[in-house]
Amino acid sequence: MVSLATLDVAHLTTPAAVPVTRDEWRDGLPTLNGSMITLRELRLNDAASLLASLGSAEVTRLISPPPPTVEGFEKFIAWTCRQRREGKSIAYGVCLKGCDTVVGLFQVRSISPGFDVAEWGFALGSEFWGTGIFMDAARLVLGFAFDAIGVHRMEAKAAVKNGRGNGALQKLGMVQEAVLRRSFLRNGVYLDQACWALTSDTWRQQTVARDFRIVH
Repeated sequence: MVSLATLDVAHLTTPAAVPVTRDEWRDGLPTLNGSMITLRELRLNDAASLLASLGSAEVTRLISPPPPTVEGFEKFIAWTCRQRREGKSIAYGVCLKGCDTVVGLFQVRSISPGFDVAEWGFALGSEFWGTGIFMDAARLVLGFAFDAIGVHRMEAKAAVKNGRGNGALQKLGMVQEAVLRRSFLRNGVYLDQACWALTSDTWRQQTVARDFRIVH
C-alpha cells in the first residue's frame, strides 16, 4: 500500500455528500459509510488491532514502517487526534461493515497553508487486499477531503516497486507526474518513488461520469 512519512515516530458506491462544514472536522471526524466498510476516527483501544493488521512484513515491505508496539500505536493515535484539532491532518480507521475492529488506516495531511494541497497515504491488512474494501474506503476519503476539508490537489507517493499501491492510485484517477529518484529509504536501500496527483475538479468530473454509468 502507500504510506505517509508520519507513520514513522482497494463494489463501489459513490460517496454521499458529507454534511460537515469546512473546519468543523477539527472538532471530530464524522463516520463515513461505504458499501463494504465504515470509516471512523481512531481510538486508543484500536492500537492492538492496528498492530495486528499493519505490522506484518508483507504489509510494511514497501511503506514507511508503522510503530512496532501497541504502546507505539497508542502514541501515534493520540498524535493523530492532536493533529486533527490543529487542522494539520486527519486519520481514519477502516472497519468492515457491521464490525468495529480496525483493519486499515488512511491519513491525509496538509502540505500547504489552508489544506489546499494535501498528501494521503494508506495501509490495509493483507488479508483484505483484492477484496474491493480499499476502493470503497479510498473513494470515501477522497470525497471527504475534496468536499468537506476543501482540498484542491491531493498528492501521493509510492515506491516504484510497489505495483499494488501504484495500481490502486491509477485506478482512482490519479496521474503520475514524476519519479523521485532514490528518495525513499527502506531497510537501508534508497528506492525510487512515483509521485501522483489528483485535483478536485478532475475528481468531481470522474464522480459525475461514474454516477452516469451507475444510473444508465
